[in-house]
Amino acid sequence: MLRDLMVVSYTNPLWAAAYMANGGCSDDGFDYFRGWLIAQGREVFERVVADPDALADLPIVQASAADGVDLEGEDMLGIAWNAHISATGDQLPASPPTIRYRELDPTWNFDFDDHDEMTRRLPRLAALYLE
Repeated sequence: MLRDLMVVSYTNPLWAAAYMANGGCSDDGFDYFRGWLIAQGREVFERVVADPDALADLPIVQASAADGVDLEGEDMLGIAWNAHISATGDQLPASPPTIRYRELDPTWNFDFDDHDEMTRRLPRLAALYLE
């Protein structure tokens, strides 16, 4: 299920939102951000995946923006691994299945440091992070 949620949330509008919220976002950073988003629960996850600018409406994001705290949940990505070990005492297979992501939307292939474009596409987040 974690893998499925990671696939569903692999979009460049969400990546742009993570980039803005965290002051940059590498490949690994985007994974950690999505781990954080998954930990926020189903309702928040679905709302933000459907509309990444809705991230700005969350009180935790507003507080994080004010305090300069990154939105990252690296530990969330290991939760299935840790649960398996706790339940069975055994390690997972050495070669887990590869996640296959869909192609990113080419209309979002722009420089995320372009504040004008980010403000146009994610105005509520831009109000929190770019002004």
